[in-house]
Amino acid sequence: MKKILTGLCIAASLLALTPGEIPKEVTLSGKNGGRVDGMPWHSRMLTDKVYVLFYVDPDKKDDNEAFIDALHQKNYDKEKYGSVAIINLKATWLPDFVIAKKLKAKQKEFPHTIYVKDKTKYLVREWGLKDDASNILIFDKQGKLIYQHDGTIDKEEMQKAFAVIEKNLNK
Repeated sequence: MKKILTGLCIAASLLALTPGEIPKEVTLSGKNGGRVDGMPWHSRMLTDKVYVLFYVDPDKKDDNEAFIDALHQKNYDKEKYGSVAIINLKATWLPDFVIAKKLKAKQKEFPHTIYVKDKTKYLVREWGLKDDASNILIFDKQGKLIYQHDGTIDKEEMQKAFAVIEKNLNK
Protein backbone atom coordinates (compact mmCIF):
# COMPACT_ATOMS: atom_id res chain seq x y z
CA MET A 1 0.00 0.00 0.00
CA LYS A 2 2.82 2.39 0.90
CA LYS A 3 4.48 1.78 -2.51
CA ILE A 4 1.19 2.53 -4.29
CA LEU A 5 0.76 5.82 -2.42
CA THR A 6 4.37 6.79 -3.12
CA GLY A 7 3.87 6.02 -6.81
CA LEU A 8 0.71 8.10 -6.94
CA CYS A 9 2.46 11.04 -5.25
CA ILE A 10 5.35 10.85 -7.72
CA ALA A 11 2.92 10.66 -10.67
CA ALA A 12 0.97 13.67 -9.36
CA SER A 13 4.15 15.71 -8.89
CA LEU A 14 5.20 15.00 -12.48
CA LEU A 15 1.94 16.56 -13.68
CA ALA A 16 2.18 19.66 -11.55
CA LEU A 17 3.56 22.83 -13.06
CA THR A 18 6.82 24.03 -11.54
CA PRO A 19 7.52 27.76 -11.21
CA GLY A 20 10.64 28.76 -13.14
CA GLU A 21 10.24 25.94 -15.66
CA ILE A 22 8.70 25.68 -19.08
CA PRO A 23 5.70 23.36 -18.75
CA LYS A 24 5.23 20.19 -20.74
CA GLU A 25 4.27 21.10 -24.31
CA VAL A 26 0.54 20.67 -24.95
CA THR A 27 -1.76 21.23 -27.91
CA LEU A 28 -5.51 21.75 -27.83
CA SER A 29 -7.03 20.72 -31.14
CA GLY A 30 -9.63 18.38 -32.59
CA LYS A 31 -11.51 16.38 -29.98
CA ASN A 32 -9.57 18.09 -27.17
CA GLY A 33 -10.59 21.61 -28.23
CA GLY A 34 -8.76 24.50 -29.84
CA ARG A 35 -9.01 28.21 -30.46
CA VAL A 36 -12.39 29.84 -30.99
CA ASP A 37 -11.43 30.43 -34.64
CA GLY A 38 -11.02 26.64 -35.07
CA MET A 39 -7.21 26.67 -35.17
CA PRO A 40 -5.13 24.55 -32.79
CA TRP A 41 -3.63 26.18 -29.71
CA HIS A 42 -0.09 25.20 -28.67
CA SER A 43 1.56 26.01 -25.36
CA ARG A 44 4.72 26.88 -27.30
CA MET A 45 2.79 30.02 -28.36
CA LEU A 46 3.45 31.34 -24.84
CA THR A 47 6.74 32.99 -25.81
CA ASP A 48 8.09 36.37 -26.93
CA LYS A 49 5.69 38.22 -24.60
CA VAL A 50 4.67 38.01 -20.96
CA TYR A 51 1.44 35.99 -21.03
CA VAL A 52 -1.32 35.76 -18.49
CA LEU A 53 -3.26 32.55 -19.01
CA PHE A 54 -6.65 31.98 -17.42
CA TYR A 55 -7.90 28.40 -17.23
CA VAL A 56 -11.50 28.67 -16.12
CA ASP A 57 -14.56 26.60 -15.30
CA PRO A 58 -17.40 28.59 -16.93
CA ASP A 59 -19.33 28.39 -13.65
CA LYS A 60 -16.41 30.23 -11.96
CA LYS A 61 -15.94 32.90 -14.66
CA ASP A 62 -16.79 35.74 -12.26
CA ASP A 63 -14.37 34.62 -9.51
CA ASN A 64 -11.52 36.76 -10.85
CA GLU A 65 -13.45 39.46 -12.67
CA ALA A 66 -11.85 42.17 -10.50
CA PHE A 67 -8.38 40.98 -11.54
CA ILE A 68 -9.37 40.85 -15.22
CA ASP A 69 -10.84 44.36 -15.03
CA ALA A 70 -7.67 45.65 -13.35
CA LEU A 71 -5.55 43.99 -16.08
CA HIS A 72 -7.56 45.80 -18.76
CA GLN A 73 -7.04 49.09 -16.94
CA LYS A 74 -3.27 48.52 -16.87
CA ASN A 75 -3.32 48.65 -20.67
CA TYR A 76 0.04 46.90 -21.01
CA ASP A 77 1.92 47.26 -24.30
CA LYS A 78 0.49 44.58 -26.64
CA GLU A 79 3.95 44.11 -28.17
CA LYS A 80 5.21 42.86 -24.78
CA TYR A 81 2.06 41.42 -23.14
CA GLY A 82 -0.57 38.90 -24.17
CA SER A 83 -3.45 37.01 -22.61
CA VAL A 84 -5.05 33.63 -23.17
CA ALA A 85 -8.39 32.44 -21.79
CA ILE A 86 -8.88 28.68 -21.87
CA ILE A 87 -12.35 27.51 -20.96
CA ASN A 88 -12.75 24.09 -19.32
CA LEU A 89 -15.94 22.99 -21.09
CA LYS A 90 -16.14 19.68 -19.20
CA ALA A 91 -16.38 21.49 -15.87
CA THR A 92 -19.90 22.82 -16.45
CA TRP A 93 -23.41 21.66 -17.16
CA LEU A 94 -23.81 24.44 -19.75
CA PRO A 95 -24.00 23.13 -23.33
CA ASP A 96 -20.85 23.63 -25.41
CA PHE A 97 -22.73 25.55 -28.13
CA VAL A 98 -23.88 28.16 -25.59
CA ILE A 99 -20.34 28.68 -24.33
CA ALA A 100 -18.95 28.72 -27.89
CA LYS A 101 -21.37 31.52 -28.82
CA LYS A 102 -20.30 33.55 -25.76
CA LEU A 103 -16.62 32.96 -26.54
CA LYS A 104 -17.02 34.22 -30.11
CA ALA A 105 -18.58 37.40 -28.74
CA LYS A 106 -15.75 37.75 -26.20
CA GLN A 107 -13.17 37.25 -28.95
CA LYS A 108 -14.72 40.17 -30.87
CA GLU A 109 -14.89 42.33 -27.75
CA PHE A 110 -11.30 41.53 -26.71
CA PRO A 111 -9.39 40.80 -29.94
CA HIS A 112 -5.97 40.80 -28.21
CA THR A 113 -6.94 37.87 -25.98
CA ILE A 114 -6.72 34.36 -27.43
CA TYR A 115 -9.84 32.37 -26.50
CA VAL A 116 -9.47 28.59 -26.39
CA LYS A 117 -11.80 25.68 -25.63
CA ASP A 118 -10.66 22.65 -23.62
CA LYS A 119 -13.33 20.04 -24.32
CA THR A 120 -11.79 17.16 -22.32
CA LYS A 121 -10.10 18.69 -19.24
CA TYR A 122 -6.86 18.15 -21.13
CA LEU A 123 -4.90 20.76 -19.15
CA VAL A 124 -6.25 19.38 -15.88
CA ARG A 125 -4.68 16.04 -16.83
CA GLU A 126 -1.54 17.26 -18.61
CA TRP A 127 -0.56 20.21 -16.41
CA GLY A 128 -2.29 19.27 -13.18
CA LEU A 129 -4.39 22.44 -13.13
CA LYS A 130 -7.14 22.66 -10.58
CA ASP A 131 -10.45 21.43 -11.97
CA ASP A 132 -13.74 23.26 -11.44
CA ALA A 133 -11.85 26.46 -10.61
CA SER A 134 -10.42 29.68 -11.95
CA ASN A 135 -6.66 29.30 -12.51
CA ILE A 136 -4.28 32.17 -13.26
CA LEU A 137 -0.85 31.45 -14.71
CA ILE A 138 1.78 33.96 -15.79
CA PHE A 139 4.59 33.06 -18.19
CA ASP A 140 7.74 35.02 -19.00
CA LYS A 141 8.97 35.72 -22.53
CA GLN A 142 10.76 32.36 -22.69
CA GLY A 143 7.58 30.48 -21.75
CA LYS A 144 8.59 29.74 -18.15
CA LEU A 145 5.88 29.69 -15.51
CA ILE A 146 6.56 32.60 -13.17
CA TYR A 147 3.28 32.80 -11.23
CA GLN A 148 0.35 30.49 -10.48
CA HIS A 149 -2.84 30.93 -8.47
CA ASP A 150 -6.09 29.02 -8.33
CA GLY A 151 -9.34 30.23 -6.85
CA THR A 152 -10.37 33.81 -6.24
CA ILE A 153 -7.43 36.21 -6.13
CA ASP A 154 -7.49 38.83 -3.37
CA LYS A 155 -6.11 42.39 -3.60
CA GLU A 156 -2.77 41.51 -2.01
CA GLU A 157 -2.26 38.60 -4.42
CA MET A 158 -3.30 40.83 -7.34
CA GLN A 159 -0.50 43.23 -6.47
CA LYS A 160 1.97 40.31 -6.46
CA ALA A 161 0.74 39.23 -9.90
CA PHE A 162 1.02 42.77 -11.30
CA ALA A 163 4.54 43.08 -9.87
CA VAL A 164 5.54 39.82 -11.58
CA ILE A 165 4.10 41.00 -14.89
CA GLU A 166 5.71 44.42 -14.73
CA LYS A 167 9.11 43.08 -13.69
CA ASN A 168 9.12 40.71 -16.65
CA LEU A 169 7.75 43.18 -19.22
CA ASN A 170 10.93 45.20 -18.83
CA LYS A 171 13.39 42.34 -19.21
